[in-house]
Amino acid sequence: MAIQNQVIVITGASEGIGAALAIALAPGNQLVLAARRIEKLQDVAAQVKAAGGQAHCVACDVTVQAQCETLVDEALQTFGRIDSVVNNAGVSMHAWFEDITDLSTFEQLFRVNVMSMVWITHKALPHLKKTRGLIVGVSSLAGKTGVPARTTYCTSKFAMSGFMEALRIELMGTGVDVCAIFPGVVDTDIRRNGLNAKGQRAGVSGLREKGAMTVEQCVAEMVDAMDKRKREWVMTGKGRLGLKLKPFVPGVIDKMARDALDEEHGGPQH
Repeated sequence: MAIQNQVIVITGASEGIGAALAIALAPGNQLVLAARRIEKLQDVAAQVKAAGGQAHCVACDVTVQAQCETLVDEALQTFGRIDSVVNNAGVSMHAWFEDITDLSTFEQLFRVNVMSMVWITHKALPHLKKTRGLIVGVSSLAGKTGVPARTTYCTSKFAMSGFMEALRIELMGTGVDVCAIFPGVVDTDIRRNGLNAKGQRAGVSGLREKGAMTVEQCVAEMVDAMDKRKREWVMTGKGRLGLKLKPFVPGVIDKMARDALDEEHGGPQH
C-alpha cells in the first residue's frame, strides 16, 4: 500500500467504516483510534497490530470539544506528529421534518457530524501544516443532494461539505489537502443506530438496502482517494451520474431520492 509510515487519527473507529478503514490502513502505519467504547476500540487495535500496524486507543465522545482536543494531544504525545486526520464519526437520523418532536436532534447531529470535525481539525491544523498532511471528512451523498426523511442528516452533511470546501481553498499553498468522501448507502448499522422522530434509536434503516455497497468496497475507495489526495470522491457511478444531471433535470433527481425510501417509510406519520 502506498500510504506508509504515517500517523493517522481516525474517529468513529470502533465499528463499521472506521474500524474497517483502520485495519486496511494498518500495514506500516501508526493509528490513533477514537470512539466512545474503549473495549471495542481495543478489539480493532488488536486487528491493526495483527495486520502490521501500531495502534493507540482514545476513549473520546466527539460531542465534547475538550475530548476532541485531548484526542489530538494524545496522538502527538504517542507518535510525535500527525500526518492525516479522518473525521469519520457520524450519526444518522430518519424522520420526516413535520414528525420530529424534539428539534434538539438537529443540534445533536450537528455536534457529532460537524463540530467534531471543526474541533479536531482546528486543534490538529498547525501540526498537519508541519507534515503537509491530509484532512479527510466522511460526508454522504446526503451532503450533496437532499434526501426526504433525512432533513437533520442532510443539514449536518451539507454543513460538512461547505466547511471542507472553504477550508480547502484557505489551505491552498500550505501543502495540506482536504479530501471529502461521499458514500452512498453502505452496508453498516449507521442508519439502524441513528435517531427517529423522537430522538431515540431508530432500529430500522428507512432506505432500500438492496444493492448497498459493502464496507470493504467503500474502504478500498477511501484508501485510494486518500492515497491520491483527491479533493473529493463520490462513490457509485449512479451517484456521480445523478450529481452531473442534477442541474439539468432536478425533478428527476428529486424523484430518485424519494424512491430510495423503503415502502414502509414512504411518507410522514400522521
